[in-house]
Amino acid sequence: MTASETKTAKPLDGWRVLVPRGGPWGDSVAASLRVQGAVPVVAPLINFAPTTDQDALDAALERLQEGHYDWLTVTSATTVDVLFAHRVTVPKRTKIAAVGETTAAALLAVGYEVALVPELDNSAAGMAEQMIALEPEPRRVLSLRSEIAKPVLSVMLNDAGHDVDSVVAYRTVGVPVTDRIRRDVENGRINAILITSGSVASQVREQFPEIPDSTLLAAIGPRTAKDAQKAGLPISVVADRQTVDALIETVSHFTLPHAADEFAADEFTS
Repeated sequence: MTASETKTAKPLDGWRVLVPRGGPWGDSVAASLRVQGAVPVVAPLINFAPTTDQDALDAALERLQEGHYDWLTVTSATTVDVLFAHRVTVPKRTKIAAVGETTAAALLAVGYEVALVPELDNSAAGMAEQMIALEPEPRRVLSLRSEIAKPVLSVMLNDAGHDVDSVVAYRTVGVPVTDRIRRDVENGRINAILITSGSVASQVREQFPEIPDSTLLAAIGPRTAKDAQKAGLPISVVADRQTVDALIETVSHFTLPHAADEFAADEFTS
């Protein structure tokens, strides 16, 4: 095997992949992409804004840290950002349920332990069903959610006899990308964009109105793909499991669509 062949042995060599969220989660995804040979382009498209009822959130987080709750339910990686930003310490007695592997990975990345991830249905309803089956006796649950999320989890747990505090933890807002990133997407210098949530899909559609047909739009799972299609995005491929590893693996099965101009890797990371 020649030196040139060795250099191009990784499945994503030559790919430039847009990672749509920053923070510890974005760093973790970027690291996974580098292992596969890709150049990650970390360009956060969404962030969280403070809830309009900060007092209610502060009180809930204080109760959480005091050990008041048996369970904490986390239904998005953004909720993890809120916990991390508030430097919340979750007591050992309080179990954490994550809606899917992406959220679980975000929790683990900042040092939280995860006790439950739905085995089949990575949704709020799927998580509620599994928790109800696991906990026949009434438990105290803190459900942190976004302002726009429907309280499906809280309603199901309450109906099953659990004592649930449903608290808005954040508002999701778009983050404008730099002109360079926008040009690189429009010029086809970004070979793939990871679509990891409905909110990300909306921002991709809004901020990149002209995406070349050659750009791979990869959705993290069927539910996200459906949200993306509602937003008007022509999804290219859908991971069969709702995990970042599965998403990256799915992208790695494709051939690099075209040769991109040479850019230094550090020009594309932030």
